Amino acid sequence: MRETNLNQSELITDICGLVEGKAEEAPFYPTALEGFALLHDVKTKSIEAHVYEPIVCLVLQGKKETRIGNRLVHFGAGDSLIVSHSVPVLAAVTEASRRKPYVGLVLSLNLPTLRSLYDKVESAPGPIETAHSLAASQASPDLIDAMTRLFRVCQNPTDAKVLAPMISREIHYRLLQADHGGMLRQMLWRDSAASRIARVIDVIQTGFRTSLPVSELAQTAGMSVSAFHTHFKEVTAKSPLQYQKELRLLEARRLLSHGSLSVSQAAFDVGYESPTQFSREYSRKFGVSPRQDIGTQNVA
Repeated sequence: MRETNLNQSELITDICGLVEGKAEEAPFYPTALEGFALLHDVKTKSIEAHVYEPIVCLVLQGKKETRIGNRLVHFGAGDSLIVSHSVPVLAAVTEASRRKPYVGLVLSLNLPTLRSLYDKVESAPGPIETAHSLAASQASPDLIDAMTRLFRVCQNPTDAKVLAPMISREIHYRLLQADHGGMLRQMLWRDSAASRIARVIDVIQTGFRTSLPVSELAQTAGMSVSAFHTHFKEVTAKSPLQYQKELRLLEARRLLSHGSLSVSQAAFDVGYESPTQFSREYSRKFGVSPRQDIGTQNVA
């Protein structure tokens, strides 16, 4: 893992200075550029369930681990994490303190931008057959430089409006060139399995409260049911129905933590027909009953 150099140390100091005194309700701090945020966490966190959206995260300080299916991915200072699809994960900050917080930069990825670079990356390195939808590796100096410049221009809203789109495009290019950018390279082809599964994930995210027959999802992907199951699990480490259940339970936990709904109301709101089944699956997923989470307002 790369040692933190002087420029990165200055960047860490600048980020910590920007977030100082702000509420610590969440580790994400938005910038002048939509989809670009600062990460700053002053304490380690126990394993929590999340859905990671397509992003790149450059870690500057601290460590984190993320489990997707049976894969456990560790990453820390000097590493970049690439997430190509919206995937359910279990994640924990494993190294952070007030003296030395977990610090990073996060940029949402844009599929049209990636596809616009198709002609530039035909000879990109790395095998795609072993690609993963969530992968971490040491960040290249070029990627670190581009992410740093994006942070700098976002300190000025006018600079962000004019310069940030060009730097963001450069970052997408750097990721397509990265050894762990294989799944992004698969996404370049509109008819690839990776691209088709991304399309189905959008459908599930939009309609997770409703019944979604697997046969219809397979049809959306243009695959047989068996092939669809295989490719969906390769990308998300979940079956389509398990994926939908993850979305329902995470949304229910968010609703309950705000204290505005009862357990039954939350169950019906996210698509469950039986509050009893909801409570059973919720407790199995989070280790606490849904009633215990009402009004906590501390779920990330």
